[in-house]
Amino acid sequence: MNTLFMLGGLNMLISVALGAFGAHALKKRLSPEMLKVYHTGVEYQIAHALGLILIGVVSNLPSVNGSLIITAGWLIVAGIVLFSGSLYALSLSGIKKLGAITPIGGLAFLAGWLVFMIAVLGN
Repeated sequence: MNTLFMLGGLNMLISVALGAFGAHALKKRLSPEMLKVYHTGVEYQIAHALGLILIGVVSNLPSVNGSLIITAGWLIVAGIVLFSGSLYALSLSGIKKLGAITPIGGLAFLAGWLVFMIAVLGN
């Protein structure tokens, strides 16, 4: 479960750094539309990094299904990489086709939270 805490903390670190980078270095380089896309990636990364930390805390409860909670955590990590990562790539490159990856990340988030609920409530 320490892995979930580490991944949550690492993603918080990365998202804060990327948020600052976007606010300062990209503010004048990206269009307002692309800057909004970039910031959406940051917001989702922050929210789900906190979610990973929550999953790590909940994973220590005796009534939680350990293998399912770990699966939930990895689905959230996949969601961060695919959802936020595709938004970062789209906003920085301008390649609109990268937006096709974003919904896959969104589905990974949804699956992660569904598995989290099953892990917590299924016992």
